[in-house]
Amino acid sequence: MSLMDDAPTMALIVRSDLAMSAGKTAVQCAHAAVKCAQLARKNNRIYDRWLEHGGRKICLTVDDESHLLEVMAQASAAGLVHAVVADAGHTEVPAGTVTVLGLGPATRRAMDAITGNLVAL
Repeated sequence: MSLMDDAPTMALIVRSDLAMSAGKTAVQCAHAAVKCAQLARKNNRIYDRWLEHGGRKICLTVDDESHLLEVMAQASAAGLVHAVVADAGHTEVPAGTVTVLGLGPATRRAMDAITGNLVAL
């Protein structure tokens, strides 16, 4: 296994049932990434390693909000940094709609244990 095989990763998990435009999805993922990065800075070791390895991010999908919340519960139980994005409701979805879950950064091994069965966006 190379050093990159376990480089820290951030996962951005998008609800596919909302059928958001590409732009809306990108912005919601950006919100999640910023929130997770802010939280992760408190654990400088993983945050610094994540930055040193290029700030790897992956985008995955879940079917709906209940599935997203299940993944969030698993991340919480595992002690992973996580952040939920709820939309302001100005454009495509109603206010308060949960759109994206951000996880990590965490080791790929820890991330795969939770997201390994999810499909790439």
